[in-house]
Amino acid sequence: MKTSGSHTDTENVIDLFTRMPLNELNKHKIIRLAPEHDGLEMLYSNQANPDKLFSMKVLCWALYSNGDIVGLVPWLNSIVAATKLDDPLHGQWEGYFDPGIDEVFNTPPLHKVVELETAAEYYEYECNDPKDIIQEIPDTIGTHAVLSDDGFETLVLSEVISWRLYNDGTLHGMLINESEVHMTPVLPGDPCLYPAQLHNDFKYFFQHQIANKIKSHDPEALAAISLLIDP
Repeated sequence: MKTSGSHTDTENVIDLFTRMPLNELNKHKIIRLAPEHDGLEMLYSNQANPDKLFSMKVLCWALYSNGDIVGLVPWLNSIVAATKLDDPLHGQWEGYFDPGIDEVFNTPPLHKVVELETAAEYYEYECNDPKDIIQEIPDTIGTHAVLSDDGFETLVLSEVISWRLYNDGTLHGMLINESEVHMTPVLPGDPCLYPAQLHNDFKYFFQHQIANKIKSHDPEALAAISLLIDP
């Protein structure tokens, strides 16, 4: 996918929020996604357990406008490139992992590279609006969003149905607005979906193992959430 827009020189234009030149941001935006269907995972470590490695399922693989390809994972309140994890307390990236053959690797699998690059070449869009929807993929790893409007006194867990990629490279997890459901099952692209990250009550993303523990009031899961709450 090669996105074409206006030819305005952005060398000296600064983004209001990141304080980075727009031309630099455009070099590092996501332009294509490939869902992970074979159960590949990300390995990470943290300071609390220096002798252990933890795993998390890769949601999808992303092609950036500068040609980089990385695995993406829902992490705390956003979705991040696995290789960019650099938080000693919560987690640091250690590699990718194929549990089927018990192999650790550091670069994207070749079949995903070919898939992304071929799709990017085939789907060539011309978009001027940063919020044009470029792609929407289903969530295949059971991601849930945690919502709370009372300082975590009560929690609502909502299943993420899909992930929507916009022309500016942002990626939103899409939740169901139950009052607007007119057909079931709710599929990616349904008008009843809304972005989790734009909801005032949105707090975090969790994969289904943790979400199920929270639903069952597992003490360890609840204690882990309490560590994430701002004092």
